[in-house]
Amino acid sequence: MSFSPSSRGRRLVAWLALVLLALAGAAWWWAVGRPVDLPDAPSARIACVSYAPFREPGETPLDPRAFVSPGRIDADLRALSGRFDCVRTYSQGQGLSAVPGIAARYHMQVLMGIWLDRDAKANAEQIALGIATARKYPQVLRGVIVGNEVLLRGELSSAQIAGYLREVRAALPASIPVSYADVWEYWLRHPELAKAVDFVTIHILPYWEDQPVPPERAIQHVENVYAKVERAFPGKRVMIGETGWPSEGRPRRGASASVVNEARYLREFLRYAASVDMPYNVIETFDQPWKRAQEGTVGGYWGIFDAQARPKFAMQGPVVEVARWWLGWLAGAVAAGMFVLAGLRRRRWQRGRGWLALGLAGFAGGTALAWQGRQMAYACRDAWEWTLSLAACLVALFTALRLASWLAGRLAGAPFKPAPAGRLRFGWLFVLALYGLLLVFDGRYRDFPLGLFELPCAGYALVAWLDERQRAPSREALFLAAWLPVLAGVVVVLELGENPVGWLWFALNLLIAVPVFAAWRHARFVPVAAGAMLDDPR
Repeated sequence: MSFSPSSRGRRLVAWLALVLLALAGAAWWWAVGRPVDLPDAPSARIACVSYAPFREPGETPLDPRAFVSPGRIDADLRALSGRFDCVRTYSQGQGLSAVPGIAARYHMQVLMGIWLDRDAKANAEQIALGIATARKYPQVLRGVIVGNEVLLRGELSSAQIAGYLREVRAALPASIPVSYADVWEYWLRHPELAKAVDFVTIHILPYWEDQPVPPERAIQHVENVYAKVERAFPGKRVMIGETGWPSEGRPRRGASASVVNEARYLREFLRYAASVDMPYNVIETFDQPWKRAQEGTVGGYWGIFDAQARPKFAMQGPVVEVARWWLGWLAGAVAAGMFVLAGLRRRRWQRGRGWLALGLAGFAGGTALAWQGRQMAYACRDAWEWTLSLAACLVALFTALRLASWLAGRLAGAPFKPAPAGRLRFGWLFVLALYGLLLVFDGRYRDFPLGLFELPCAGYALVAWLDERQRAPSREALFLAAWLPVLAGVVVVLELGENPVGWLWFALNLLIAVPVFAAWRHARFVPVAAGAMLDDPR
């Protein structure tokens, strides 16, 4: 079969794209497996760390019936005492009132929390229990923190919080200092609270700032904020009650959640803290799976240890993002083999070229889905989310195989067959548009599923590039394609163009949307061949 020079050029570009996609998948997995040199922390010991034992599947402090046994707390604190001098708690209920007594056994101190919200009865119970515990173990307490981010949540006024603070202050001996904890901006907005506390407890989380701070500038940000708050409250001791970095989840502008960035931030923060006279507490001891329901993937991965109490990284030496990075290559190789086996029945192909195209497409798709699988392992919370995510991956794999078979046939010189489009492409356009809407209007806690959408987006773009007899898209497909770049562009704007993942999301949307417009334009100005059909979205 003869090809025109323009057709040969298009095939050359398609070959190049397949090679680059396969190389990109291999390079990404190789890169995340390389050790990254970071500055060492001055010591593996940390002055104080937030402690919440709710790390087992299904456990959550939001369940009023939840209870953590003294035995579990004892086992945790016995292990933690080797690295931490103090733990911070947030509540008196669900068994946590036992923490001070157990901490005393291991010569640890406690920043004891009393939880406040809009429920006056529950607040009264928390305060009564907190006062009783503090009076029983005064020698263990580094301080009592009455309320945590209540202003941030909008559940009480500053006057109400001050009333609770005065109540606790009056009931405790002067040797036990009392404070309230909130994000640093809320202290500056409500300076009147300083009159009711013995020290000011602020939270500085560069990742969660309204203007997220990338890791390379995070410690300077902490220094600047701490100095600003000290100037605002002369004569008051200022403590950093929470600071840390997440190891998994979506990036926010230039602030990327990763194991390497968490290790970098903590090491640099500990170096900074050791150089100044500053009390601090790091969030947090263990990853908290229950937080993913409120804050998306990122909420569950602020721990120094994972949910199985395994350390994520050391405080000295290089750090690796993905230890078993070679699994990504293995997934690519397996998918490549599957794609080649699926093409064995195509006997009219020139086997070398057709099988090579299938192998490259399969490897690229396999490495992308392996990335998506890794994201699912951190993001999926229950059987329903796993089922939905796995189903989406299977549809993506089926789509990629179907598109790769058509591409391999064209690149191997097989007789022309109509390009796959129609209902399956319409389905992907619809899902992309729906997810784009969610990212625009409710995107703070949503991940970018690049690995999932790379397969259909890149696949349909390559098919359209080689399709010499493009069919006119349906009006519905054209409508969805028109919205994809708009929605993805809004995401880029919301991230101020600083999020590389946002730009990749925009690129994927363009890859699948532009060919729809190209087919529409082609259908308008080139007569439709006999027997050609519109895409059918039904």
